[in-house]
Amino acid sequence: MARPRSFRTEDAVEKAMQVFWTHGYEGASLPDLLEGMGLTRGSLYKAFTDKKTLFLRVLEHYEGMAVQAGVTMLTDPGVPNGTDRIMAMFTNSYRAVTEGDRRGCLLCTAAAGPSMYDDEIAEAVSRGLGALRDAMGEALKSSPKHKDLPEEARRELACMLISQYVGLRTMARARIAPDMLRNAVRSVGVMLA
Repeated sequence: MARPRSFRTEDAVEKAMQVFWTHGYEGASLPDLLEGMGLTRGSLYKAFTDKKTLFLRVLEHYEGMAVQAGVTMLTDPGVPNGTDRIMAMFTNSYRAVTEGDRRGCLLCTAAAGPSMYDDEIAEAVSRGLGALRDAMGEALKSSPKHKDLPEEARRELACMLISQYVGLRTMARARIAPDMLRNAVRSVGVMLA
């Protein structure tokens, strides 16, 4: 008779997310994951099969947590001007760096890493970043300057904004000087003005 699992899968995924977020996919070794998750090798493999499967679960969890929070912020009707919502997202990203969080965005890290060679990871990254891009497009609909743009032009601007976001978050992870990050956020403000 098999022993019942002595850990909650959701807790293990949350702990694995922290390891991957800190070390990246390639940099997260099996010992790092086992220590960070508080699991044995057998428990990890029984619950998640392999590192890639675990990472895909982590990306799904991250999408439900961080990406959904970003979408909620970008589509918040309590902030009537969509430009303000977009700038808040960029400003909050910069603020996280100034407060010591240099991990960047887990999706952005995956975009610059394993999604280059793994179709399933690329699909997960694309889904998450696509949700943020679409939310930026929605925010632009309630931006005084951009609300009358044709839908295609708004979508192109949202694509440019998500590119800026990925760049900012990747630069944060690369330990680029804070003044350069601040200037990147300012350039988004100029672009939207």
